[in-house]
Amino acid sequence: MSEPIRMRTPRTVIRLLDVDEADLLRRYRVENREHLRLWEPLRTESHYTAEGCRLAIEAGLEAARADRGFPFVVLTPDGSEIIATFTLANVVRGVFQACHLGYGIARKHEGQGLMYEALDAAVRYAFGPLDFHRVMANYMPRNDRSGRLLERLGFEKEGYAKRYLKIDGLWEDHVLTAKIRAQG
Repeated sequence: MSEPIRMRTPRTVIRLLDVDEADLLRRYRVENREHLRLWEPLRTESHYTAEGCRLAIEAGLEAARADRGFPFVVLTPDGSEIIATFTLANVVRGVFQACHLGYGIARKHEGQGLMYEALDAAVRYAFGPLDFHRVMANYMPRNDRSGRLLERLGFEKEGYAKRYLKIDGLWEDHVLTAKIRAQG
């Protein structure tokens, strides 16, 4: 990864964070702690500290350099606030050329179409410069909003996994979806 990855949408800037932006990530995590809790694994207190955020950013930059994962933030155009986050994770190359997409948005930015805008750019980037063939995204059946978002983005349901991920301390079922790059 020689050049920094940067995407723009009409209302956002999307990129990886730099280590010196740990406080920006800390602020997002703290402000959205309760909002995101229902959709994430249990978090330790260090997840909400500047040092924990610095270490997460370092690990994310290393994952991107190694082509293992890409933890993006979706920022306001001036870069002063994180609107949302998404990760292209669990990268598998070779004959699979695939990744998993995970995402979350700040409570105050829900319902404005910003997550769709960002993930539309993300999927185009995944099928373009990152050269993936398949992007997989899974959601809990009770998360109707996420299901509708993925459907609107062109993801298709491929299955149902019982007790798939441990979210907020409980093993939760998930609907499995994927989007395949168009042939061309």
